[in-house]
Amino acid sequence: MSSPAERYAAARRRAAQASLFPALDEFAFDLGFDLDDFQREACQSLERGSGVLVCAPTGAGKTVVGEFAVHLALRGTPTRPASPDEPRRKCFYTTPIKALSNQKYHDLVDRYGADQVGLLTGDNAINGDAPVVVMTTEVLRNMLYAGSATLEGLAYVVMDEVHYLADRFRGGVWEEVIIHLPASVTLVSLSATVSNAEEFADWLVTVRGETAVVVSEHRPVPLWQHMLVGKRMFDLFHDADAARKHDVHPELLRYTRDTLRRLELGEVRGTGADRRRGPRWRGPLRPDIVDRLDREGLLPAILFIFSRAGCDAAVQQCLAAGLRLTSPEERAEIRRVVESRVTAIPGEDLSVLGYWEWLDGLERGLAAHHAGMLPAFKEVVEELFVRGLVKAVFATETLALGINMPARCVVLERLVKYNGEAHVDLTPGEYTQLTGRAGRRGIDVEGHAVVVWSPETDPRHVAGLASTRTYPLRSSFRPSYNMAVNLVGSVGAEPARALLESSFAQFQADRSVVGLARQVQRNTETIEAYGAESVCHQGDFDEYFALRVAIGDRERSLARQGQTQRKAAAVASLERLRVGDVIRVPSGRRAGLAVVIDPATGGFGEPRPLVLTQDRWAGRISAGDFTTPAEVLARIRVPKHFNHRSPAARRDLAAEVSATGLDRHGGRRGGRSRQAAGEDHRLTQLRSELRRHPCHGCPEREEHARWAERRRRLERDTEELRQRVSGRTGSLARTFDRIVALLTARGYLTADGSVTDAGRMLARIWTEADLLVAECLRRGVWDGLSPAELAAAVSVVVFEARRDVDERASVPRGAIVDAVDATLKLWSEIEADEASRGLSVTREPDLGFVWPIYRWARGEVLAKVLASGHQLDGEMPAGDFVRWARQVVDLLGQLADSGGASTELRATARQAIAAVKRGVLAYHTTA
Repeated sequence: MSSPAERYAAARRRAAQASLFPALDEFAFDLGFDLDDFQREACQSLERGSGVLVCAPTGAGKTVVGEFAVHLALRGTPTRPASPDEPRRKCFYTTPIKALSNQKYHDLVDRYGADQVGLLTGDNAINGDAPVVVMTTEVLRNMLYAGSATLEGLAYVVMDEVHYLADRFRGGVWEEVIIHLPASVTLVSLSATVSNAEEFADWLVTVRGETAVVVSEHRPVPLWQHMLVGKRMFDLFHDADAARKHDVHPELLRYTRDTLRRLELGEVRGTGADRRRGPRWRGPLRPDIVDRLDREGLLPAILFIFSRAGCDAAVQQCLAAGLRLTSPEERAEIRRVVESRVTAIPGEDLSVLGYWEWLDGLERGLAAHHAGMLPAFKEVVEELFVRGLVKAVFATETLALGINMPARCVVLERLVKYNGEAHVDLTPGEYTQLTGRAGRRGIDVEGHAVVVWSPETDPRHVAGLASTRTYPLRSSFRPSYNMAVNLVGSVGAEPARALLESSFAQFQADRSVVGLARQVQRNTETIEAYGAESVCHQGDFDEYFALRVAIGDRERSLARQGQTQRKAAAVASLERLRVGDVIRVPSGRRAGLAVVIDPATGGFGEPRPLVLTQDRWAGRISAGDFTTPAEVLARIRVPKHFNHRSPAARRDLAAEVSATGLDRHGGRRGGRSRQAAGEDHRLTQLRSELRRHPCHGCPEREEHARWAERRRRLERDTEELRQRVSGRTGSLARTFDRIVALLTARGYLTADGSVTDAGRMLARIWTEADLLVAECLRRGVWDGLSPAELAAAVSVVVFEARRDVDERASVPRGAIVDAVDATLKLWSEIEADEASRGLSVTREPDLGFVWPIYRWARGEVLAKVLASGHQLDGEMPAGDFVRWARQVVDLLGQLADSGGASTELRATARQAIAAVKRGVLAYHTTA
């Protein structure tokens, strides 16, 4: 216990701080808890008038700093309270996702009252003129470009989750806002812990002025890491010191090694089929994991499973196992909350959405959470989990993106996830983001993260993920067509170039150039040293070595020519094949005799005939399977309606191939028809010059040649480095110049840098395919369509399938076919234009959402709509349907307000919006 003197000294210090920072003292008094050191430091910087960048772990309380900016705006200037005569000061609080905006809006309304706080997202517009407005970052970007009157009096902008600027799809928006905000606005940037916070802050200083950097690695609730191996739970580290050194708990290492050894021994002892397959590791069942967490007092828990289907299956497995985690009182409250939230959804839609199974899981304290779920269902899960009514949530990683859903424990089933293109390992940053949900401040004494062990999971790898702090923030900023016309329209072409060069992307590129330039200098010095080593006393060795290089280049060129000729001959021979021709496939897995079933002639590209081999394999072959032209060895009769998918038909025809008596592999011909390299006149001449050169007779010739070869390779590498330096210096400005040239050629900008009427229309189109939408409007591609047809036609420029599908989706007959074909034709024109100018191409329109949105806009039932999705794995998930339908509505809203659209099209767009916004689309979180 402190002495009276110490207490008196502490009181004096607090009084001194209160006099220096009166606004912070007022703010802290109402909080009900003491501020952490990093929070106090950041708030003091704000009250001094400085911008601030706060980097701290998930759950550390960064948002307190953002809320202090709100307090400052409502209070007045940092030095004195606002007077009634002063213009009202504003604070905009931006978030990356609508759900987080809704959550923050409710928090601020609870504190300051509904009259003081507004909300602006794609779905909601509430009290937009309030002094404090919560919004998504895109809304603020659009305001800045439009010069909105709402910006008047703006004093503070809070950018929550600012590390989103690394997002490859939306990250550029954060940089646009930071660059374009008026200099009078104080910026509060809140970020997860990143390893290059100082670099990001250095950039903020260059574009925003004074910016304080406050970094905290401290978690307010300590996090304990564990591994679950079978039925045994182990600590990952023995203590905090071991965690710092990445030293895995010895007992865990010993037990996993023993387990792996037992598995391998079981594999060796097996016989027959068992010997080949070996014993399969069966980890703990999901219901057993939840039950284990319940018994150890580790609920509520989030169990991350990187698959939507896996999350749904986990809930069903727990229900089938009879798990029940709730009391009768909790079940009654859960049902009350659920029923109050789904009243707007029609009864027939609820059964399609699996409502009763979902409710059954909720009442037992179990739920899934992923992007395929209906947003209304996800919001209910979030609310019930935060209230402690739902105890175990099986989630994909999307739950970790900003939503305030802390738990006592987080479980990772695997350390591999699908990123849309391939299965990849979790990065240290992703691992920290996911496990950061464990430990609720003010509720839990400690949080727990559990990784489920499998034979592929090395505890040392997990220790590295848990301990690594190297996840830098990388800019994803790149100029777009919309950005270009907005910039040129607001500041002019040359100042726009300068603005782009002030982006974080260019800042990082320029910094990396410094290191590359140093490497070029070091390489140049080494090249000179290598040159000295290759000097020959008998003559000019550089000249001699150039002859050796020329000979090697000529030999490779002749070899490539021969290869090209052989491939052309193979292609020509495949084009001549007819049904019934027996050929020999010379190499590869399908080597041997084969009969042609379908010659596949007359199409585009290389011929790929369908053949049946002697081994009964049916499939298409290509010129790559032939080192020499395909030769017809015999002909047999193929039945007219031969079905190559029928095993019996394949067996009978393969027997006929064997009956020809031809040798399966044929006489091995002696290698390739070699054109003697010496027959080439130029090569003969070079070799003659080489032999006559004075250095050819040098006894140290090969030693000199080795040094010369090292120098040549280093010169080549150095030239690549120089090109990288040149490519990175001013790279964004060069891309901007190409975009401006394309827009000028297409009539969106004039030659003197003015924005045309078409350009002003493009400036108000906010979508990834902005130029394609503008071209469709200018050409009248969507004119004359009905509301349902218009919704379907515009969906092709917004929708993007989660998986690549080989065949093109069908579209309804009639006017939609013409509209879609015209859109695709315009896209191909734009793509060719972009490719010729070295620009990244606009994404190809995707027809996969045409049928679902068309049927929905025509008023058809949800079951039929979801079943009509062009999906690889069954019907379209309700959450995906709602998300894409909302994006279609957003684009239709832009068309309805577009000055470049015809009056008729604008009216049709409004009708289409009304047709789409029904049922599950009519529901959204009302603040």
